[in-house]
Amino acid sequence: MSLTVPLPRAPLEGGRAQSHAQAHDARAPEGPSGASSAAPYAGSFAWWYEKGLGWATVAGPPVQLLTGLRFDVLELPADAGDAVLRRTAATGPVALHGERMAFLVAAGSADEVPGLLDWLEWGGIALGLTAFGADGRMPAPEPPRWPCATGAAAQGAAVWLRPPEPGREVEPTLPALAPFGYEGGDGGSGGGAPDLVRLVDAAATECHRARLLRGNTLRTRTQPLAFS
Repeated sequence: MSLTVPLPRAPLEGGRAQSHAQAHDARAPEGPSGASSAAPYAGSFAWWYEKGLGWATVAGPPVQLLTGLRFDVLELPADAGDAVLRRTAATGPVALHGERMAFLVAAGSADEVPGLLDWLEWGGIALGLTAFGADGRMPAPEPPRWPCATGAAAQGAAVWLRPPEPGREVEPTLPALAPFGYEGGDGGSGGGAPDLVRLVDAAATECHRARLLRGNTLRTRTQPLAFS
């Protein structure tokens, strides 16, 4: 597989970052030639991420996004992730792939997750919660409003639940560790980003709850009926 690293992005202008080429318009996805496509293809997926977001990709199919550069990934079972989304309004981009949900977090966060779980007293408990950082990969979800994307989730393709916005820097929206002694806002980088500790704690709690519920459901289904 070939690795594609996008060209450097230009400085922020008025709160928006422009890529080396103009940021891609998510409302009308187009291929590198500038012509709209009725059916998405792997090459145009990569083009959307590289030019619209400045993210590095690995050629597919399926196209994959490299973690550890612009973001890391906190991954958990989809039922637990759905509960986290219901109780947590402040997150970065979130994607669904089959029965797993991926929460994008600040680059470097994957290395902090094991220590955070120990500190939060979740260490040693089977949660199904994993984190991917440097040299990791995640399937590239179909871009928002992509043609022929209807039913992609049902078919197992990765899709965005809370998508990134082309032309905007993703880093300020990603959950991160709060600086020591910082007491304002939601935590994170001190600039309003969601707090990584709160997200990890919520994810661990919902993973544990979902695991117990799945176990109870399985026992109920397999328990023989008792007659008096």
